[in-house]
Amino acid sequence: MIILRILGGLLLILALAALGWEALSAWQGGGWRMVPLGELWFKLDSKSLNASQAGVQRYVAPWLWEPVITTILLWPGWAVFGVPGVLLLWAGRRKPGR
Repeated sequence: MIILRILGGLLLILALAALGWEALSAWQGGGWRMVPLGELWFKLDSKSLNASQAGVQRYVAPWLWEPVITTILLWPGWAVFGVPGVLLLWAGRRKPGR
């Protein structure tokens, strides 16, 4: 259960970092907009994004990248990391009486 709490905490830290990125870009640009995960990944390391696309399409399944992964990359980064983080923290919580 400690592993679930650690992974959940790490995902929540990533979600807060993505939310902070949105807040920083809103402060610099003057308007708030949700930054997709793909845009965050591209700004952080575009080469790894391109390598991931090539690897998934070449070695895993070509159909997996286009409808599935690109849809996830269009979601807000804080949601992609935050929702699983909260679920993992909830699943790994300490039960009373133990």
